[in-house]
Amino acid sequence: MIRDAILAIGIVMSYAVQLGIPGLPFGYSELFLSLWILLSITRVLAGGRLEVTPALTKLALFWVILTLALGVGSIVGFLTTTLFLDPLLHDTMAYVLLACVTCLAAAEPNAAVRLRRIAWWMIAVANAGFVIQVGVGFGWIHQSGVHPWYWDRFSGWSENPNQLALYCALLGPLALHLATTTSNNWGRCLALCSLILTFYVGRLTKSDTYLYTTVLACLILLGLRVRAWLTSDGKVSLSRQLALLFTIAFVPLAISIAPYALSEAASAEDFAKSLTKDKGGEATAETAALRLYLWDEALNKGARSGSLGLGPGPHLDRPPIVNQQFLPRPFEAHSTILDLYTQGGLISVLALLWILGSAGWSAWRARQDALVALVASIAVFSAPHLIIRHPILWFCLTLSLVAGKPQAIPAIVRRRRY
Repeated sequence: MIRDAILAIGIVMSYAVQLGIPGLPFGYSELFLSLWILLSITRVLAGGRLEVTPALTKLALFWVILTLALGVGSIVGFLTTTLFLDPLLHDTMAYVLLACVTCLAAAEPNAAVRLRRIAWWMIAVANAGFVIQVGVGFGWIHQSGVHPWYWDRFSGWSENPNQLALYCALLGPLALHLATTTSNNWGRCLALCSLILTFYVGRLTKSDTYLYTTVLACLILLGLRVRAWLTSDGKVSLSRQLALLFTIAFVPLAISIAPYALSEAASAEDFAKSLTKDKGGEATAETAALRLYLWDEALNKGARSGSLGLGPGPHLDRPPIVNQQFLPRPFEAHSTILDLYTQGGLISVLALLWILGSAGWSAWRARQDALVALVASIAVFSAPHLIIRHPILWFCLTLSLVAGKPQAIPAIVRRRRY
């Protein structure tokens, strides 16, 4: 129980960059994750049991492939360009830490139950943190050394709003997964109530990606729930027959109402823009232009390396933005796929797509719809942001991979399935 709480705190607090430990070069997240790894290794050395599961095999294979790809990329980088030591070591240590956490978590006896318990701890710790951060942001609580706003966007304890938005985007489906697979009514109520605060904080960040990710996750979850309802065994009721009839007639109905929908396109577009950062104005346009420039540079860098990569760390030149000389150099592409392409080449990208697909397929086979939406949220958020170094990403993938085992499927889901 104590180890579970330690890992949950280490995962959830990894975005809290502003809460550094005085006099130490690392934060609370690294401290708790390292402590959990040390306790887990101590348990094994003391005679604790490990289980070699399909999830562990896939995770270990992924990290071996990524290590080889990054090693080859580092050799190419040393021979062809100038590498910066600090970001290289930072990314290397992050990958080592994440590999240890994921493999040890997947090898735990009865990993499914333990990961669910850790997920409950994560939801509790995250929402307690959100309450404090909102209090600091609106001046109800004083906390020295914390700047909770990035202009008009809420960043809380994180370095920038997008980091906080990522955790809100993944904690939402995770809480929904716990709510829909538990038989405890109080637990279901608390998990559903946590969605309100998570969504509120996510909208305070004014992250366009958070909005798109949340909408897509809801649509995927709705579609999967309707599919499960229509295909479930049992007596066919009138409501199910009507739903099936509506599903079959959806295409002709959509074609028939298309002229009316087009007449309202302008108001729908205005509504969509009102939900985005700066209402789809100059800030959104500048962000999109910067992203496109960085992505093009990342593709060129990766191609010039022969699609072998240049090793861990960012490799792009500082973007040519007026009066932005303070931006770091080298610069990241702000896209998980493209940043990984510049680091480990095409092999590392294929390995990432494989582990994402494996996690999604595992959740799909287990008919755990919220986990499928969770993996989809990871895929969507990773497109315009570099998120591969965040522990919550790897916890969610590990949870989804473990979900494929029959004993990992909660009883409430097994009753619906069989």
